Amino acid sequence: MILSNKLCVVLPAYNAALTLQRTFAEIPTDVVDDIILVDDSSTDETLRLAERLGITTVAHDHNKGYGANQKTCYRTALERGADIVIMLHPDYQYTPKLILPMGSLLASGFFDVVLGSRILGVGALAGGMPLYKYVANRMLTFTQNVLLNYKLSEYHTGYRGFTRTVLEDIPIDDNSDDFVFDNEMLSQIIYRGFRVGEISCPTRYFTEASFINFRRSIAYGVGVLRTAAGFRLACWGWERGSVFEGLQRREPRNALAPQIQTQL
Repeated sequence: MILSNKLCVVLPAYNAALTLQRTFAEIPTDVVDDIILVDDSSTDETLRLAERLGITTVAHDHNKGYGANQKTCYRTALERGADIVIMLHPDYQYTPKLILPMGSLLASGFFDVVLGSRILGVGALAGGMPLYKYVANRMLTFTQNVLLNYKLSEYHTGYRGFTRTVLEDIPIDDNSDDFVFDNEMLSQIIYRGFRVGEISCPTRYFTEASFINFRRSIAYGVGVLRTAAGFRLACWGWERGSVFEGLQRREPRNALAPQIQTQL
């Protein structure tokens, strides 16, 4: 628990048996109140290992996709009373040791969402990120910053933390069940005016870590651009048929808003 906020870590898992135990061992259980693993019908020992480790588990009866896995993660965390939810991939690519600072930023009241950025600093390429992924990340992020009129170092990290308010506000069930879910959700968050913070996060790229192949990377990139274009059109009043339909646009709030209000 952090500042009276119940902290839940969710692990969207698919064939993570080789890395789950290492990931779990570094989760700071002195501040984490609940750990939930959602298994997307793995074909290895992921589910049985999670149960042996004492992790609360939810199992999909068939493979539904990365986005669908997250939907189950967040829904379950809210049902179990979480105030802060941090998504951590169980493939040991992102360090669990940053859960405490990410949770603290969310509990502080300054931010509604916190991202673990691989791009801040020099960690991405040093950690083994393939050059083509790095270049694609930078190009997509630049385009998104322009179309969303925002400024993030990257939109594509899989290490994310949210307050309960955000998860209850964003219509995540309307989003894709595939990898572009992350970008749709983050774009909706910015559209709704929530405050997004970033923290530098070293990452590891190794054989056992999960990644999407080149073909699916292309499909993901196209989906990201479609979402960013949809955001801009929605700002101009043409949101019909997009993930922004029905959402009320709000200008981003300043991170100092709680303090300003207190002083007033």
